[in-house]
Amino acid sequence: MKSSDQVVRCGWLTDDPIYIKYHDEEWGKPEYDSERLFEMLCLEGQQAGLSWLTILKKRSNYRNIFHEFKPYEIAQFTDQDTQRILANANIVRHKGKIESIIINAKCFIQLEEDGDNFSEFIWSFVNHKPVINKWNNIKEIPTKTTESTALSTALKKRGFKFVGPTICYAFMQACGFVNDHTIDCCCYKNK
Repeated sequence: MKSSDQVVRCGWLTDDPIYIKYHDEEWGKPEYDSERLFEMLCLEGQQAGLSWLTILKKRSNYRNIFHEFKPYEIAQFTDQDTQRILANANIVRHKGKIESIIINAKCFIQLEEDGDNFSEFIWSFVNHKPVINKWNNIKEIPTKTTESTALSTALKKRGFKFVGPTICYAFMQACGFVNDHTIDCCCYKNK
């Protein structure tokens, strides 16, 4: 996509300034912070069946409601908290998705208590370094891979919810486990 500023970006991008900023400054940049990775995994789960832009526009609301995605705080949420959150029109009001964030926080804590650092665990699925793809156009980009399927299976085995292979691949793309910017994109050249 060529934007009004004549910069070539990935073809999936719209001309929404929020989306362009996200694409240029976040998407595909390697993230190693465990809590930030936890946030992105949860938000990708919130996207299921919706556009990422919908969630992106509500991200600050999710951060406020879920204490900046601090797992130890979220794990303390009760059924009353779930009901309060369901009443909040500033996020996607889907009980299963809301409960998944709370469940995932408890799973995050258990994983770390079992001796696995969340970031290291997640990064192990790409041998701890980003996979650099060379896509000519967005039609070549898969929606899931063997790595995202393996990650999904491992997370589900540990109790995580809303972590199917497609969600996991979107998460891996967003957090820089894979570079899926097309080769003509300004962000690909900056990698």
